[in-house]
Amino acid sequence: MSIFERYLSLWIALAMGGGILLGNTAPQLVTGVAAAEVASVNLVVAVLIWAMVYPMMVGVDPKSLRDVAKQPRGLLITLVVNWLVKPFTMAALAVLFFRYVFAPWIPQEDAMQYIAGLILLGAAPCTAMVFVWSQLTRGDPTYTLLQVSVNDLIMVIAFAPIVAFLLGVTDIIVPWSTLVLSVLLFIALPLVAGLATRRRLGSDAAIEQFQARVKPYSVIGLIVTVVILFGLQGQVIVSKPFIIILIAVPIILQSYGIFAIAYAAAFALKVPHRIAAPCALIGTSNFFELAVAVAISLFGLHSGAALATVVGVLVEVPVMLTLVAFANRTRQRFSL
Repeated sequence: MSIFERYLSLWIALAMGGGILLGNTAPQLVTGVAAAEVASVNLVVAVLIWAMVYPMMVGVDPKSLRDVAKQPRGLLITLVVNWLVKPFTMAALAVLFFRYVFAPWIPQEDAMQYIAGLILLGAAPCTAMVFVWSQLTRGDPTYTLLQVSVNDLIMVIAFAPIVAFLLGVTDIIVPWSTLVLSVLLFIALPLVAGLATRRRLGSDAAIEQFQARVKPYSVIGLIVTVVILFGLQGQVIVSKPFIIILIAVPIILQSYGIFAIAYAAAFALKVPHRIAAPCALIGTSNFFELAVAVAISLFGLHSGAALATVVGVLVEVPVMLTLVAFANRTRQRFSL
């Protein structure tokens, strides 16, 4: 392991602190980064995520796609957890905490906004960052690509009806530009680049050596992404720390709970670890660009719903890193 991977948790903690400091001491710089946005997708963050995803896409072997059908259980777990469990458990936790547990501290109108934002998060499983988590757990890149691709196809059909049902709102406008741009930036383009690189490198040995060389840059990309994400919300974190903590509680519980369900199911069904880890992490992570975009379009830029989706962004990286570490420590308990 490189020094970046060995002390990743430390670098991430420093990146979070540095991002908050940057957001409060250099707001003009943060504003400039925030302005580089198309269809609710920040282009600076998109480039960094692309850099993180690309090394894993180099490992995607088109010839092995035919073998994916021999392992349907991992895909089944992902789809069941993402679409039949996750949106509804997130809604239940949101209602439990903001209507009852946190009721003495939160005005009812604000509480309803936070519930709406959490519902939007729960109905939007991850597209981009899951490739990073899969790579950190030595996941099968070809199978992870299939899981994410199928998940995105279902999201096109299921996201709006699920959100409409849980929010009781019928006029959900899905930001198709955000969906399409995210799929192009985080899946299609890195995949094309990865396949081209594989073809140029030729042998398996050369491909492995190339991935080993570029992997540290992927980790650096993750650290810089964390600095930017926390920098973009640095002033909010400082000005509303108590609200941020309250919103984070159900998100954290949801994340660990969903991971436990999917990971335990994979273990019980004897899914190999290279498939089990990514299939559990896909449901745990969130497609925050989509959730933020819908929250803003439905409730406004400065709404409590938009704030709740942003807290999801802040919580995700540190929580996911703990789950990545747990998955790596328990690898030997699974079949390989």
